[in-house]
Amino acid sequence: MQAVDFADGKLRLVDQRELPQAVRYLEIESAPEARDAIRDMAVRGAPAIGLAAAYAMALAAREAAEAADPGARLRMLADMIAQARPTAVNLLHEVEVVLDLLTGSPAGWYEAALGHAEAMKAGQRLEDEALAQNALPLFRPGMRVLTHCNTGALATGGLGTAFAAISLAHQQLGLTEVLADETRPRLQGARLTAFELGQAGVPHRVIVDGAAAYCMAQGLVDLVIVGADRIGSDGRTANKIGTYGLAVLAKHHGIPFAVVAPRSSCDPLWPGAREVEIEQRDPREVLEFMGQRVASAGSDALNPAFDVTPGDLVTAIVREDGLFRPPYAF
Repeated sequence: MQAVDFADGKLRLVDQRELPQAVRYLEIESAPEARDAIRDMAVRGAPAIGLAAAYAMALAAREAAEAADPGARLRMLADMIAQARPTAVNLLHEVEVVLDLLTGSPAGWYEAALGHAEAMKAGQRLEDEALAQNALPLFRPGMRVLTHCNTGALATGGLGTAFAAISLAHQQLGLTEVLADETRPRLQGARLTAFELGQAGVPHRVIVDGAAAYCMAQGLVDLVIVGADRIGSDGRTANKIGTYGLAVLAKHHGIPFAVVAPRSSCDPLWPGAREVEIEQRDPREVLEFMGQRVASAGSDALNPAFDVTPGDLVTAIVREDGLFRPPYAF
């Protein structure tokens, strides 16, 4: 299943809001439609968001080339795409890369942007294979592993990040079990990771996010392994809300905590020159379940999509160019 594809002038996305109950594809022909799909999490996962953004920029280039002022129109559409989800660095990075590419005649913008996106997609599969291989030393036969959110093929243009490492480790070493946090409030672990673990034949159980501490205390976790939406120069990691709590728990219980992500998720300007905005999502994601209100009338909700894990809580960071230990200096 390809989470992100492009054919016949259209961006084609698996609508991850529908999984696992249904497999439905969105066919997107404009930059605003692509922005909406990214913002509303029809596509998600930092590498997949970056790839979708690259294709969205090709759509933007096609539209801008027909405008009275192509340059102004392109910049407006690029800003719109970049603001769809502010925390994942891949999104901003791809918008900036494509803008830098489009320096010639507007007539050639679309082909230039599309060529970049196609090359990026081909490269992601190779990156994911390298990530999995480089992460293999973190595992040993019979391990029990805990993961959070979704880091499989649905989150990249290839095999996945932390999920690809889990899958390869199970193939080569044999894992006893993977515990998948359900990952509130949008349940990416329960809906997506469990779906992919089942397809890969990896033994697993879904747990509520609040059960992680219990599982660690009971000796059911030997390794915590997650992905990342942004990695700072000192190893700090922005990832799905709840990741920081897992890192603190892992430290307390003496359990390794590893992050697997491509170099494209690394931001050498953070911390320092770049401040990172933590995305705040619609309170209804917390106050409702399957369209039905579950919180009392009049209650509001705080709904940050990400948190930041300090680098000193991260045992290892795996990229396609190697396995790194603290102190980090990316």
